Amino acid sequence: MSIKERILHSILFECFALLIMMLGASLFTRHDPAMVGGVGFALSLIAMAWNYLYNLMFDQIFGHERIARPLKMRAGHALGFELGLLVVTIPLLMWVLQLDFWAVLILDLGVVVFFLVYAMVFNWAYDLIRVKWQAKLKFVQS
Repeated sequence: MSIKERILHSILFECFALLIMMLGASLFTRHDPAMVGGVGFALSLIAMAWNYLYNLMFDQIFGHERIARPLKMRAGHALGFELGLLVVTIPLLMWVLQLDFWAVLILDLGVVVFFLVYAMVFNWAYDLIRVKWQAKLKFVQS
């Protein structure tokens, strides 16, 4: 993937995630969706930076042939990403939400479970759409 495409990938990933989180907050919690959106936006910026670095390293280690990645590799990819993100988000959420480590850990683990599934589905869908889009571009350019 080019740098531009990695940036597009990260922005799309975070925008869809933020929309889902704000919708979930308004439906299932008493928290103000705007506050959840603000915290989510800050976390999204952190996650986008981590997403770029993590995927760059992952591709260098495991190769650039994304469409051929098996489910086990995709699961490991998503798990590694989320564990790395936990290291940064737990202290930040403790400070912003004024909660103790255990409360934030439980909250963050719930978010991690969501993002594990979301990351796998989003990346798989992105890879499939990307292949079709590239094939369509090659057909148009021919």
